[in-house]
Amino acid sequence: MRKLSTTRFGEIEVEEKSIVTFEHGIPAFEDERDFAILPYDAESPYLFLQSASTPELAFLMTDPFVFFPDYTFELDDANMENLGITNDADVLVCSLITIPPTGIPNMTANLLAPIVINQSNMKAKQVVLEKTNYTTKHRLFPEKKEE
Repeated sequence: MRKLSTTRFGEIEVEEKSIVTFEHGIPAFEDERDFAILPYDAESPYLFLQSASTPELAFLMTDPFVFFPDYTFELDDANMENLGITNDADVLVCSLITIPPTGIPNMTANLLAPIVINQSNMKAKQVVLEKTNYTTKHRLFPEKKEE
């Protein structure tokens, strides 16, 4: 077990084998390599990507397919090789979420740069997709039309 100090959850213990490793960190957080994936709660589609070394660093993520069932992309051979992916069933795809100052109804998901995790070896990478119309700010909840 590994003890983590977190701002949101306090002191927690996670199994060493559940730690996700980003070989080169996450863009803008290159020194952050090890993270724990913590569910928001049992019924929620949201997860926290909690840094193992920085208590105050946690990213909110979700399964993009819950909100965007037509979301699709192909992982190139280089990324498949870097992550050691040999079986599609081992792949977990998550999207980072932004909660703007205007609040939860305006949350957006980053579909341009998904977090791809190989669950068999716990290697992960934020992959920036090329030749796509996806952006970093897809609304999770459609704007309500004025009556």
